[in-house]
Amino acid sequence: MLTRKVYQKKAYYYLDHAATTPLSKEALEAMIPYLTEDFGNASTIYTLGQRAKQALEESRRTIAETIGAKPQEIYFTSGGTESDNWALVSAMVSGRQRLLHEAIQRDPDAIVNGHLITDKIEHHAILQTCKYLESLGFDITYLDVDSKGHVDPRDVEAAIRPDTILISVMMANNEIGTLEPVTEIGRVAHDHGILFHTDAVQAYGHIPIQVSEMNIDLMSASAHKLNGPKGVGFLYMRRGVNLKSFMHGGAQERGFRAGTENVAGIVGFAKAAETACASLRARNIREQQVRDHLIARLTRGVKFAWLNGDPVDRLSNNINITFQYIEAETLLLLMNEKKIYASAGSACASGSLEPSHVLLALGVSREDALGSIRLSIDPDLSIEDADYLVDTLKPMIERLRRQSSRYLEAIGELPETDAEEPEAKAAGAADAVDTEDAGGALH
Repeated sequence: MLTRKVYQKKAYYYLDHAATTPLSKEALEAMIPYLTEDFGNASTIYTLGQRAKQALEESRRTIAETIGAKPQEIYFTSGGTESDNWALVSAMVSGRQRLLHEAIQRDPDAIVNGHLITDKIEHHAILQTCKYLESLGFDITYLDVDSKGHVDPRDVEAAIRPDTILISVMMANNEIGTLEPVTEIGRVAHDHGILFHTDAVQAYGHIPIQVSEMNIDLMSASAHKLNGPKGVGFLYMRRGVNLKSFMHGGAQERGFRAGTENVAGIVGFAKAAETACASLRARNIREQQVRDHLIARLTRGVKFAWLNGDPVDRLSNNINITFQYIEAETLLLLMNEKKIYASAGSACASGSLEPSHVLLALGVSREDALGSIRLSIDPDLSIEDADYLVDTLKPMIERLRRQSSRYLEAIGELPETDAEEPEAKAAGAADAVDTEDAGGALH
């Protein structure tokens, strides 16, 4: 006789922390004074503005300490996308001017394109910026990755040309969670006198980062991925790199990034970063335990399912799984009805019917890529929560699969005749699965 396991359910299950995270109580409390009584402009000389300026510089020091940088190497921006654009565009434009000046000394008719090396699974903030750079005449090399999503440092070195200006490889992939060998890639870059940039938006606050030890010249980060506010980020720029301004106007950020500083957001970012980095090890252990439990139950308990990305060398909160014979978008809608919130990949590509460029680069077929979902958890998710989620997802997946003739063929249940009306088949498939609230899911 089957027994039912009764779960103590939550109001909802948020499994999309790679898209954004809730603002922490600590960050909000730190921000409130600068949204109310200490609202001054940090560029002014009177007391109200100077209090804002002091908070700004204290936040800069806090964030610098979390990555082993100097405060003057931290430049606040509106987020990861701006930081990526600034790093790539300014580095390439400045680098080409330098190379052209040198080439003209040898040949007055010299032409220099300028070359950037990146990979095929970067965030769209990098890939679309690279397309823009191509429109300006720059050459871009997009490296392949292996089946787990790793960039090979040997491939990076093999792609270097005399006019290579910048190498940009993300620290952790936003869709599959794979950690890239950035220290080794940075070493390759420095061995050849080339700048190295990494998009650390998914990694900052989730793994230890020491920019000098990791051979990083430029690094992008964003507050809202670690329980900070939206609309604020930073670009780490190693002393001596001195990129040109990307945002033109006033003299904020020591003349490198124009625009009135978002003091409240920056203060909230610093508090969130401080909290995240202080609790990093404990969070990693907790998240990894629940992550691996979810992966094991989903891949072993559901046929025709597999994990995408490296099973070990990945972010502790990331799970990306392909379920063959379903469409992920439909599964996500069913999950939404149960107040389980997840995604099919990058939030920046949400609404697209195209398969993930990351999964395609791993060698996943187009059809299977469209059947993949990303679950990104936080340390508050328990093993019991994970079991509830799996026991809720399994009948949903079976329900959807039974509407697929390919699935029925794969399990040897393809009907001899296909004359039955589609409506009748769909109704029969729905009736074949217990779709009651998973608080009474079979266990």
